[in-house]
Amino acid sequence: MTPVLSATGLFTPAESISNAELVKCFNTWVAGWNARHADAIAAGAVAPLQPSSVEFIEKASGIKSRYVLSKTAILDPEIMAPRIPERPNEEISILAEIAVAAATDALGRAGRTGRDLDAVICACSNLQRPYPAIAIEVQDALGAKGFAFDMNVACSSATFGIQTAADMVRSGSARCVLIVNPEICSGHLNWRDRDSHFIFGDVATAILVEDRAQAKAAHWEILGTRLLTRFSNNIRNNFGFLNRAAPEGIGQPDKLFVQEGRKVFRDVVPMVSDLILGHLADLGISRTSLRRLWLHQANANMNRLIAERVLGREASDDESPTVLDRYANTSSAGSIIAFHLHHEDLAAGDLGLLCSFGAGYSAGSVLLRRKA
Repeated sequence: MTPVLSATGLFTPAESISNAELVKCFNTWVAGWNARHADAIAAGAVAPLQPSSVEFIEKASGIKSRYVLSKTAILDPEIMAPRIPERPNEEISILAEIAVAAATDALGRAGRTGRDLDAVICACSNLQRPYPAIAIEVQDALGAKGFAFDMNVACSSATFGIQTAADMVRSGSARCVLIVNPEICSGHLNWRDRDSHFIFGDVATAILVEDRAQAKAAHWEILGTRLLTRFSNNIRNNFGFLNRAAPEGIGQPDKLFVQEGRKVFRDVVPMVSDLILGHLADLGISRTSLRRLWLHQANANMNRLIAERVLGREASDDESPTVLDRYANTSSAGSIIAFHLHHEDLAAGDLGLLCSFGAGYSAGSVLLRRKA
């Protein structure tokens, strides 16, 4: 059997936070912290915290706003973290709920229902529990048959999920596979860290991979996939049941998202560029044949440089579209949002490349060709 990408789906939270709103809250907290530690600061024992600014955020990242599930609590200087009520075990979990919303969108676009699915993969960075698997909960909610499991390769989870699903179809173990990428990134972010408080947002995406023989006429051929991992501590989150954080992670910042941003930029740009160019070369495809790049939405400057290295010239907004400005970094979902919102204008035969990269390090490349 031959795997194809039939459809994608998207769930976007109703609330968003602008950079101006975020900066106002952050700077209020900074002013209060500096006031409480004024004597130590005056004595030179403690360095004062520095305020943030809209200009700093946009220059550093290209982000202008982000969607979140718990705006009020995040913008409360006394809290600065999402407050999503726990649900009883008998009620669908919040992660499964947003995954089902994205899945329903994808299934509807492909003319499928949950009963058509043979497998469900929940591939994301931020799983809310170890077990039972979120994927099995999604499978149950959709009325799907077969099997389901969770996987986590940080920001590359979606592309790793696509290759896993494609391999299932090729082997005959499944004919129709749903991949969901629910990301509540606001929960692992340290909103009191000036260097990263602006990076993430919440969202969910879904991808349907199935056998070409049963796919609708308008689909995407999966010409090839390639994955890469390399260990690095430059992006890390140490929270887990063996080393739980203090309340809200305060005093233990490495239990929340932490990164060495300059080191990540230096390491990841050449790693991802070489991965893509090597993948194209092995498939016998010239980079001049690429019509569009759907890159991981982590940093505008990083994407600009990767696209330039891949294409051999500066990429236009049409060739490498961004959703980072309004969605921020949504981890595994970022490149899927870019594809979902920027693919319908392509013609039959056009080539596009999905690429993700992130903690691990990890990177995934998926070459697609528009059919009909």
